[in-house]
Amino acid sequence: MSLPNQIALITGASSGIGSACAEAFAAASARLILAARRVDRLKKLAETLKTQYGTETYLMPLDVRDRPQVEAAIQALPEEWRAIDVLVNNAGLSRGLSKLQEGEIQDWEDMIDTNVKGLLYVTRAVLPGMLERQRGHVINIGSVAGHQVYPGGNVYCATKAAVRSLTESLKIDLLGTPVRISSVDPGMVETEFSEVRFRGDAERAKRVYQDTVPLTAKDIADVVLFCATRPPHVNISEVLVMPTDQATPTMVHRRS
Repeated sequence: MSLPNQIALITGASSGIGSACAEAFAAASARLILAARRVDRLKKLAETLKTQYGTETYLMPLDVRDRPQVEAAIQALPEEWRAIDVLVNNAGLSRGLSKLQEGEIQDWEDMIDTNVKGLLYVTRAVLPGMLERQRGHVINIGSVAGHQVYPGGNVYCATKAAVRSLTESLKIDLLGTPVRISSVDPGMVETEFSEVRFRGDAERAKRVYQDTVPLTAKDIADVVLFCATRPPHVNISEVLVMPTDQATPTMVHRRS
């Protein structure tokens, strides 16, 4: 399956895995709807992709936590951008690393609203069009945290376990249709993830990846693109991608 002239909507496209997915899909000649809250970053990304690949882009300022905004943004798509072929549900975050009894309630709200409800809102808005057109592919970015919990991960792990369950449930809901559903679940990836988790504490974030070789955003984007480019009768249901230096969420080989 090739991607020329196919339309891919990527949430959280302004950085990290989302931005890397945008570049991977641009290199495969897809047309891109780039969605994120940081519009200035989207503009820079769109300019880069236009220069390097000649990519057509549609910028969608979007907070996936805001259901009316999500619904309005999808409904407002110009006619030439409505037929979304691939949805990459990448928008997500982690906040804090506290024990449950010490956790900040707002951190929980941020994670649940983005990682679970945001994914649901976008999927609900896009999926009916895919079914009507009898083609499409939803690719959720999960996490090893959805497979195994770790100390301090409580709510974040719960949200990614929810993503895994929703992906499996959607596979059942879509049975008998040509629409595909995949989950790409990374282990340790060096992006802004830890800096967001620790609220801008760059030094603490840096220590997460110190003396080891984590995955890169491009590594995950390559897997997402692989899922999207299989023949129509092939559905990659779930891919767990780990660095060679990582065995579990907490077991990481460090060289110091």
